[in-house]
Amino acid sequence: MPHYLDRAEDAAKIIASAKRIMVVGCSGGGKSTLSQKLAAAFGLRYISMDREIFWLPGWQARPREEQRQRIAAIITEERWLMDGSNPSSFDMRLPISDIVLWVRMPRWLCLWGVISRAIKGYGKARPEMAEGCPERIDVDFLRYIWNFERRHAPIFEQNFALFGQGVPVFQLKSRKQFRHLLDLLHIED
Repeated sequence: MPHYLDRAEDAAKIIASAKRIMVVGCSGGGKSTLSQKLAAAFGLRYISMDREIFWLPGWQARPREEQRQRIAAIITEERWLMDGSNPSSFDMRLPISDIVLWVRMPRWLCLWGVISRAIKGYGKARPEMAEGCPERIDVDFLRYIWNFERRHAPIFEQNFALFGQGVPVFQLKSRKQFRHLLDLLHIED
């Protein structure tokens, strides 16, 4: 059974001494922003799974076996923060993580985040995205976000139970919780 934390204070205490952190959640919810702030504050290697694992230039998916090889190499490192939600590698990353931060914002907020990000950076690749993968938005991506909670939350929970025995999971469901966690960790929002 996964160990869900109810209090941001408990999560902050674990984060402050964590060596390996997973940050998961829907696109547009703020997981990359949170990940980068935490990695910088605590000296953890920031791993954007989109940039380093999943995508090749031109939005070409890296072959699954190569993805797993890259993840296998990264997780042997002593200190990292991995920003990415694909559950196909939970079996590798989750058992050795100190904590999982599940950015679980309302879908309207995720949609707003993705749309505003696309408007601001359309045609340019974000730093956490693979080179040659410019910002874009399409109906399939919006549909993915709209259905994320219904489709992916049960998979996350199943994987937490299968591979994360005793690994604490803290869910961030609002911007207020997000800011509170950062305040507790003395990180500017």
